[in-house]
Amino acid sequence: MSFPNYGQALFKPMKQERHEETNVNLYYFSDFERHNAEIAAFHLDKILGFRRVPPVVGRLVNVIKEIKDITTDHKLVTTFFTSPVGNACFYGQCSYYCSTEHAICGRPLKIEGSMAAMLPDLSFAPRRSWRSPWRRSYSRSKLAQWVESVLFKKWEMDSNYCDSIKTTPPYDRGTRLVDLIDMSILDFLMSNMDRHHYETFEKFGNDTFLIHFDNGRAFGRHSNDEPSILAPLVQCCRVRRSTLLRLHLLSLQSYRMSDVMRASLSQDPLAVVAPLLTEQHLSALDRRLETVIKTIHDCLQQHQHHSDVIHDDIGDYPGA
Repeated sequence: MSFPNYGQALFKPMKQERHEETNVNLYYFSDFERHNAEIAAFHLDKILGFRRVPPVVGRLVNVIKEIKDITTDHKLVTTFFTSPVGNACFYGQCSYYCSTEHAICGRPLKIEGSMAAMLPDLSFAPRRSWRSPWRRSYSRSKLAQWVESVLFKKWEMDSNYCDSIKTTPPYDRGTRLVDLIDMSILDFLMSNMDRHHYETFEKFGNDTFLIHFDNGRAFGRHSNDEPSILAPLVQCCRVRRSTLLRLHLLSLQSYRMSDVMRASLSQDPLAVVAPLLTEQHLSALDRRLETVIKTIHDCLQQHQHHSDVIHDDIGDYPGA
């Protein structure tokens, strides 16, 4: 969406009810994009102290007055129609899910959606897209593989896979590896399996951070945890000290992650319609947090020196 002040935002409309879980027969790459997942990911990323998700907020949009009547996209206008029960619908034009069978419909005119601030134009702030070393296969039959020159490394089959990653640029220096592990922790907590690439700003070279955007396939199933998302942490046994301290804080009864998330999400405009995450999803966050902390403690048990596991980014802090 473009605004009169030349600002832009990415609008993701509501496609699934809050209480609905992802169908167990769907592959992660064919799952719905959820507007509340984008909003919740922004809040969770902030709570974890990463602050690498561009700002996202919920909005109620009038399908007719705020889209059809003012758009200059004539092709978009042709995709509007009225459903059999009188709701205003449209389906747009895109590569996937743009058909009457996957239409976006108001109730009858207004629809929920997430509004994410667009990153600066590439002409102002060039970005580089990186293929994740722990990228999943987007084939229904093949395990994931990552190509380094002519070498094929299958992280799903090789428990020592991280040894080669640690010697491969850009993961062989700086904080790139622990940045990626931060992202895997975020993804595990919200059960996001759809992290095939990530982006960085070119200006800062390898002295940069990862942008945690496009989180629409998170928070699909609260009843299931996907341990493979934590593969970077499990296989590399490396984590920031600041991340570990924040995780410990959010495991305390007085700062429980589910409570902090509930309070944070209550500030979103769509919270007056219904909570952005169900209580089952909030409980799942606490459960998954225990798994992450246990994984880190297991790593510490496996290594003689804590410094082999903990990347000390706050060396002057006296805490544990």
